[in-house]
Amino acid sequence: METGKFLKIPGFSKLEKLRQDKRVIVYLICVLIATILWFLNALGKDYNTTLEFPVKYVNVPKNRFLANDPPEYFSLKVNAHGFSLLRQKLHLSFTPIILNINSLVSNAKPNSQLSYVIRTSGLINKISKQISNEISILEVEPEILTLVLDSLRSKEVPVSANIGLTFKAQYEITSPIVITPSTVKVVGPTTILNKVDSIYTVRKEFKNVEQDINTEIELIEPKKTHLTPRKVKAIITVDEFTEKILTAPITVKNKPDSVNVKFFPDKVKVSFMVGLSRFSGISGDDFLFTVPYSVIQKGDAQVTVTLEKHPMFIKNLKFTPETFEYLIEKK
Repeated sequence: METGKFLKIPGFSKLEKLRQDKRVIVYLICVLIATILWFLNALGKDYNTTLEFPVKYVNVPKNRFLANDPPEYFSLKVNAHGFSLLRQKLHLSFTPIILNINSLVSNAKPNSQLSYVIRTSGLINKISKQISNEISILEVEPEILTLVLDSLRSKEVPVSANIGLTFKAQYEITSPIVITPSTVKVVGPTTILNKVDSIYTVRKEFKNVEQDINTEIELIEPKKTHLTPRKVKAIITVDEFTEKILTAPITVKNKPDSVNVKFFPDKVKVSFMVGLSRFSGISGDDFLFTVPYSVIQKGDAQVTVTLEKHPMFIKNLKFTPETFEYLIEKK
């Protein structure tokens, strides 16, 4: 019963007939054999084609530096049997062509103090020995290889921190970020070092900060240079800030000894944010408010004070009033 149902599947009877027809099978086998023979015959012939090989440059002369970016790939126009080409193209990545810079420039005349121009046609024998003796190289692209060898030198360069900070409420940085060492030694080609004025740290983010940070940060090494050291230490001092209010005196600049000047009010009220660790150590004497006596002599009803000195570690500084009435008394 089940077999009968299976035979009623549409197209099944035709498939059975095709399997039983030996002539179709023989025909397909013949086509397959013919295809294989044609493919083998085709591979036995010589062909011209282009292969692309990576290039690796080694052995730079002592105290010299490869300052330019020579081509990373050579395009080789080659002639070879199909079998040889098939073997090469089946490699997903070719072994790089190794070029000895010391050897190349020793046999070449410099175009200038730094630049050597080499015709790649003169490298065909060197390249042939590295890829395959079954492949004949006809041409190499690019036709010209330029190598720029610069002299090495060193210089000390300042480090610039690239650090992002966000703080927990009431917390702030108390002083500029300290980078140790503050300068690093950069070794590289003269042409590149002339453009390097600062070395930057890798970007680093610190969030919700509420305590001091002492961490190592890697440096961004300019291309074709070497840094010593390659890391620096960043020290970030953090404190909880609170408001402080105090009063500070007013100083009259260039006042003659024969007079006294009284101000109304007699002091400046100062408010600011300061870290708790420094809260008790700061007083009105840390601020300098001044008025030139020459301004007082003009006889205006009020004078404006100038803030000349204040602690650098405080924030959000405000003072009142800014103008004062005054009285001049002779001694």
